[in-house]
Amino acid sequence: MPEMILMDAEERMEHSLIALHREFTTVRSGRANPKMFERVTVDYYGAESPLNQVASISVPEGNQLYIKPYDKSLLSKIEKAILAANLGVTPNNDGVGVRIVLPQMTEDRRKESVKTIHKMSEDNKIAIRNVRRDAIADIKKLEKDKKLSEDDSVYWQDEVQKLTDKFIAKIDHAFHEKEAEIMHI
Repeated sequence: MPEMILMDAEERMEHSLIALHREFTTVRSGRANPKMFERVTVDYYGAESPLNQVASISVPEGNQLYIKPYDKSLLSKIEKAILAANLGVTPNNDGVGVRIVLPQMTEDRRKESVKTIHKMSEDNKIAIRNVRRDAIADIKKLEKDKKLSEDDSVYWQDEVQKLTDKFIAKIDHAFHEKEAEIMHI
């Protein structure tokens, strides 16, 4: 039974780490990256659809992105969706697609991006700690219900803490990698 609690906690922590990596892709690092549009949705015949499902996104140059819709009638909607997403970029409609030239990141913009990913990291650490709290509460409940001895309870709580420390270290590592990517000129 405590093994199941530990496995569930590990799975939930893994999901949190995956979510953090997904969030990091939306933060601009200096190079053009199509993933910065993952959260942009476009009104496609009354349904909100992710941009990458209604258009192809390519990187013709290191600081440019080109979005070519599969349906040309979506051009203006794509422009509006990009502007509404508040990504700090200006779309240019050329009649066939939307070209986005990413301005060079200033030192202030880089520092702002680092603050953003730091907050994302801290939020995910809180999520990991919440999983730890839940797992330890479940283990203590087993002990209280006399389904687990006190010594076993202490052992499993220690295992949950080790798991938590491992995932916090993974979050720190991901943060430092992304920070280096952002600050690299």
